[in-house]
Amino acid sequence: MRHPHTRTTRTTCRRVAGALTAGLLCTAGLAAPAVAAPAPHPLAAPSLADGLALTPPMGFNNWNSTHCRADFNEAMVEGIADLFVDKGLKDAGYQYVNLDDCWALPSRDANGKLVPDPARFPNGIKAVADYVHSKGLKLGIYTSAGTKTCNSAGFPGALGHEYSDAQQFADWGVDYLKYDNCNNLGVDAKTRYRTMRDALQAASEKTGRPLVYSICEWGENRPWEWAADVGHLWRTTGDISDSWSSMLSILKQNLPLAPYAGPGHWNDPDMLEVGNGGMTDTEYRSHFSLWSVMAAPLLIGTDLRKASRATFDILDNKEVVAVDQDPLGKQGTVVSSAGGRWVIAKEMKDGSRAVALFNESGTAQRIATTAGAVGLPDAPAYTLRDLWQHRVYNTAGTLAATVPAHGTVLLRVSADPDWAANPPAAELGLEGSPFVQAGVPATLTTAVTDLGRTAARRVSVSLTGPDGWTVRATSATTAATLSTGRSLRTGWTVTAPAGTPTGSYGLSLQASYRSPTGESVTSSLPLTATVVVPPPTGTSYLGDLPWLSATSGWGPVERDTSNGESAAGDGRPITLGGVVYAKGLGVHAESEVSLYTGRACEKVTAEVGVDDEKGTKGTVAFEIWADGAKAASTGVLTNAEPARPLTADITGAQVVRLVVTDGGDGIDSDHADWADARISC
Repeated sequence: MRHPHTRTTRTTCRRVAGALTAGLLCTAGLAAPAVAAPAPHPLAAPSLADGLALTPPMGFNNWNSTHCRADFNEAMVEGIADLFVDKGLKDAGYQYVNLDDCWALPSRDANGKLVPDPARFPNGIKAVADYVHSKGLKLGIYTSAGTKTCNSAGFPGALGHEYSDAQQFADWGVDYLKYDNCNNLGVDAKTRYRTMRDALQAASEKTGRPLVYSICEWGENRPWEWAADVGHLWRTTGDISDSWSSMLSILKQNLPLAPYAGPGHWNDPDMLEVGNGGMTDTEYRSHFSLWSVMAAPLLIGTDLRKASRATFDILDNKEVVAVDQDPLGKQGTVVSSAGGRWVIAKEMKDGSRAVALFNESGTAQRIATTAGAVGLPDAPAYTLRDLWQHRVYNTAGTLAATVPAHGTVLLRVSADPDWAANPPAAELGLEGSPFVQAGVPATLTTAVTDLGRTAARRVSVSLTGPDGWTVRATSATTAATLSTGRSLRTGWTVTAPAGTPTGSYGLSLQASYRSPTGESVTSSLPLTATVVVPPPTGTSYLGDLPWLSATSGWGPVERDTSNGESAAGDGRPITLGGVVYAKGLGVHAESEVSLYTGRACEKVTAEVGVDDEKGTKGTVAFEIWADGAKAASTGVLTNAEPARPLTADITGAQVVRLVVTDGGDGIDSDHADWADARISC
């Protein structure tokens, strides 16, 4: 079976046949405690003193969008260089246009030299480099620290050819080398990567062209502990794929490594997937925000020739890029993460803090912290800038927002003596349940809260719903003045027309107010109301009920079959320890299935474990959550264990979540079953 962590066609730095097997280190689960920084460690070796990569490299790599397909060629590479200039990405800081695997022929020439594929690059690599340089940009190239690269076609690797290959790259005008880890014959990683470092330095001395050196050994040998004087950046994880669960898993692996990053030596959580289609724009904004607050290299992984306006808007957000490129070179650290409500703060050179309020969960959540908690000094008030809304406010010290599911609010906050020139920040939020039954009025309460040091005046609020819905205020929608910390709370009845299908529907909360200087401010918050039906009375199989949401780490959640592979409906009979079950859910970690129970249900039961379809592979942990409380869990289970009975008391819960995490060792082969899963209501 093939899935993102075992397939033999190469995805950048993927473990494939002939490569050393790597175990990914992943942590997961919405209720995981804050990720802690590593214990104090001896200082890493000094970084390379060559003045390169003093901020995280920015550019493009073709692999995530083209892999080894024929559309990876000279025309594409030069077209990307053109777009860097035409679309303003060069001005935003993107400079490297990098070739990944498959650029060469499978065999060296009679002199042992690498040969560019004449079908892909008819004019050779030097001509491409010259074109890229003519645009004021730089060219990158790829090879592996093994006998062959990672692609199954068997392109030549650099092991044993380091000095010859490095000289070729320098002679061609290459500015950046990505050095992979496949087919390495078990040779010590430090030896292999240091040899190429020395080869690149020798080539640079001859040509006067230094190369940025990207170590891509997947974090197997903890390069953050030894590679600061070897390369300019090092991969900390296995490959990213274009999915929410992959991005989230890599985030959690990279966050604890903040002490090892700095100018000229960066943690690399892999390339960007923004624009490739596997995530929503909200999720891509989170991806970009989180990579930036982690001071990660920003290497675009989508084919910009086909990119949407929304994709360019994300990649070209210069305020977010400035967070990534801050010359102090600090990687952001976790302040808190309870319940999937992450606060990550990054110290900036000017003394300000970039603060990401990141919502890991599948529903909107309020996320809050303070200026003091993110490391700012005591001050009467602070200037706060929202880097996606491009608006500036003052705050008395509270940093808070209602963040949509899988969303991120990215702020830049400073102890600015001129804070009073800005209007007060106002927090918009929803109190109460966003669940609505068609034809039945539901009660909601909204709140507009002044977070600023100055008063908000002439405050008004409105709530609108889809066409045909009825939305009526049941209390005041205006306030003359709101002082610091005070709120305008407004009750509403919201009615979806009878017959409205189940599902999610958009509401819009809008507030307007004036600052003490008379500046008019309008803020809006998109909300989601979910039309639900009451759960049936009695005992039902969970696979027969509608879900509020369902996510799975590889392919969709399957009803009454195992996970199978990535396509819908490709599962097999659910099988645990040789026992076949006719009913249940088949998932792949990381996974979450949410159900509306409407405070009418009492118990969930299931037989859980790792499906037999992966042989001896796979480690997972099962959790059942009743609203915000963990009602039951298994601890880590392996394929060697029989099905484990799991029962949870969910009395009084409005929403039940079935969560599968990766067991702490990565998501490879984590095919999990909720066999015979039932709910009693």
